Amino acid sequence: MVQEVDSHKALIAVNQTTAFSPASTMKLLTTDAALELLGPTFTWKTQAYMTGSVTGEVLNGDLIFKGSGDPKLVTENFWLFLRQIRASGIREIHGNVLLDRSAFEPLQNDAESFDGDPIKPYNALPDALLLNYQMLRIQFMPVTAGGMSSITVDPPLADVEIVAPVWTNDDCGDWQSKLGVNLGVGQLRFTGRYSAACGDKTWYVRPYQLTPDQYFSAAFKKMWADVGGKFSGEVADGLVPPDARLLTVWESPALSEVIRDINKFSNNVMARQLLLTLANAGGAATQPADEVRGAQAIKAWLDYKGIAAPELQIENGSGLSRNERIAPASMADLLLKAYQSPMMPELISSMPLAGFDGTMRHRLSDQDVAGNAHIKTGTLNDVKAIAGYVTAQSGKRYVVVFFINHANAASGGVAQDALLEWIYANG
Repeated sequence: MVQEVDSHKALIAVNQTTAFSPASTMKLLTTDAALELLGPTFTWKTQAYMTGSVTGEVLNGDLIFKGSGDPKLVTENFWLFLRQIRASGIREIHGNVLLDRSAFEPLQNDAESFDGDPIKPYNALPDALLLNYQMLRIQFMPVTAGGMSSITVDPPLADVEIVAPVWTNDDCGDWQSKLGVNLGVGQLRFTGRYSAACGDKTWYVRPYQLTPDQYFSAAFKKMWADVGGKFSGEVADGLVPPDARLLTVWESPALSEVIRDINKFSNNVMARQLLLTLANAGGAATQPADEVRGAQAIKAWLDYKGIAAPELQIENGSGLSRNERIAPASMADLLLKAYQSPMMPELISSMPLAGFDGTMRHRLSDQDVAGNAHIKTGTLNDVKAIAGYVTAQSGKRYVVVFFINHANAASGGVAQDALLEWIYANG
């Protein structure tokens, strides 16, 4: 589908009512709904509670973290949150740390089942207390001393033995497959080799062998010690007890900032957090959020907007799904109405700019359309998708949706780029 934003007639329409897998372009639906239902200044709040009493900077009780689904509780933000707790007068915890995840219904599915590659960060599952996307950033730096390479890990982890890979002079090649990573409890071990020819490399991995509690525990213990705290108790799931007192609150960045990460970099777990947040949009949360109610909230919003999408299938709102479906006409209608919405600037600015940033930074950089198209991309096996806006050379702005579902979809990017360039030159 290609249609000028002020026109009521499509310029191009092919198979426009057929339901396709949209891959990550589905995030446009989730983020647009969130902007209107939650508002661009919406924030998530993570609360810290305490039981017992504080005597001379010693908490004689438990510290409880209660999450609301903050998609961006990353290492630096969590560190600042811990600084807030320290500033409240607590240095030593003589009790346990409890993690209240009751805002979200626990998921029953296993992320490994999607593609059999659970170490990939995109397979992280949503969590009401999602810390740093449940991900590790591993930096490799080859050194000669002792025949080992040097590595750093973010977030830093307590009680985890890190065994670096052996340093070699081999060709770099497929360096990740040569590392032989083992991400078990208490250990981050590389049984393989790392070549000096690779130079400095960064690898983002999901430590799927660790439960969310184990991951949170290792990160909390190390960062709490780094801010001068002491703790020797256990970290475990729990609920805020009736006698707990609110200690301090961490507030996330605004939704308008969060959706830039979701759309420009196609962050799947952040999109899934957003869908679950939508499950309780417009009212007080009376039960844990689940994906079914999140999908229902979006469909009700579409009905209110007058967007008929009978073919629409929403599973998790991120597009990382074999079941999600939408027709090009429905996606185009969404984008046309979004263009008339007061939220239009926030939505468009969250999308990758062709040739410049996000998932479009390496596409069309040497073409005239570069800098004139905000395009969300989507890629799965057998799926290649784009959806967004093109500002033509004439000054007119067009909605474009181009879904390819085919065994040779990976080759379709050339056709999609050619269409964007054609719209710019001829629209």
